[in-house]
Amino acid sequence: MNRKHMRGVYVVEFAVVGLLMFTLLFGVVEMGRLYFTVNALDEAVRRGTRLAAVCNISDPVVLRRAIFNAADDAGNSQLIGNLATSHLTLSYLDANGAQVANPADTSGVNGFRAIRYVRLSLQNFVFNLFIPGFGVPITLPTFRATLPRESLGRHSDSGEITPC
Repeated sequence: MNRKHMRGVYVVEFAVVGLLMFTLLFGVVEMGRLYFTVNALDEAVRRGTRLAAVCNISDPVVLRRAIFNAADDAGNSQLIGNLATSHLTLSYLDANGAQVANPADTSGVNGFRAIRYVRLSLQNFVFNLFIPGFGVPITLPTFRATLPRESLGRHSDSGEITPC
């Protein structure tokens, strides 16, 4: 074959190979983002559960710090863009695993004294792909952590509330 008949072959080859390479590159980057997001969400739930076990029940700072924000920052997470405290569900459980109806009630046996476990869950978090042409939202599974209660923001000797 002569050069005249080969004109443009390199451009076509680059288009085919380049398409495959860029698709692979975007796929690797997106899988890395997905893996990071899943680990960060798992850590947010674990962190929030730990804070809830040691902090005061009515302290709004617990959920803000769980999503990696400062205590006074009530917006979306600084680490994961569309994660907000509204995605989190905090519950206090008794010895049988049933939810305590009024955890802030310190006088009754069905309130503060019944709490044995703290559970934080995150449900229906949607991960959006950035791959051009494949903007498919992925709903991640439920993240949940349960820990035994600790001080719940109370000093053990005097019973006074301690800040987190």
